[in-house]
Amino acid sequence: MQDRHALITGAGSGIGAAIALQLAQAGCRLTLCGRSQERLQRQAEALRAQVPHLAVRIAPMDVSDMASVQAAVQQAHASLGAVNILVNNAGQAHSQPFAKTDATLWHQMLNVNLTGTYHCIQAVLPGMLEAASVPGGGTPGRIVNIASTAGLKGYAYVSAYVAAKHGVVGLTKALALELARKGVTVNALCPGYTDTDIVQEAVHNISAKTGKSETEARQALATRNPQQRLVQPHEVARSVLWLCAAGSDAINGQAIAIDGGEMVA
Repeated sequence: MQDRHALITGAGSGIGAAIALQLAQAGCRLTLCGRSQERLQRQAEALRAQVPHLAVRIAPMDVSDMASVQAAVQQAHASLGAVNILVNNAGQAHSQPFAKTDATLWHQMLNVNLTGTYHCIQAVLPGMLEAASVPGGGTPGRIVNIASTAGLKGYAYVSAYVAAKHGVVGLTKALALELARKGVTVNALCPGYTDTDIVQEAVHNISAKTGKSETEARQALATRNPQQRLVQPHEVARSVLWLCAAGSDAINGQAIAIDGGEMVA
């Protein structure tokens, strides 16, 4: 992992911040991406305080805007070289009954969660393939898409989000086959309800619509997990590290649930 360049979207908080810390501690150079420059800067400073001599840069981007993504990736390449690890973590989740899911919400969920993943892979992949193909000394490429258990099953009232995350899983499988002999693996991680800002927003919505307390709403989400708890961001981050580390070459095209057993219950 030493000196490999990792680019992480949605890196300013939650799962993205936890992934950044894991990869920094493993010796990677980091580019942190997200929409808020201020949040990214705070995260970069926090990482420098925890990991001495860390090479970390920030590159604000909106994953739904191809020009924004391309500009950020070009900046990252100029600063730290070709990206060897891409973690597509940026995402949004908004709930509405399908009858009230208008075209604006539909396109927003697809643009951020699915098309954003496409944009980032398109921008990063040429340099990643070139770095992987150096005779006798190529650097393996790793693409890890943070999907969701919503990419593996249906959930009521989030049809657009579910459709987008199913798309991420399908893209992962198709691209894994295309790149299987080119030194790049593509996998998806599918967390269940995770202790992040997105889940906190869901807790607020449940509380507002049902009259439950936030504690009760939070517990209602946790009970979907057979372990009766929320997944923690560091648990997802450690799975990213595993997929990117030496010895993971044969893991390709997988959609791995991190859910305490929800998918098998």
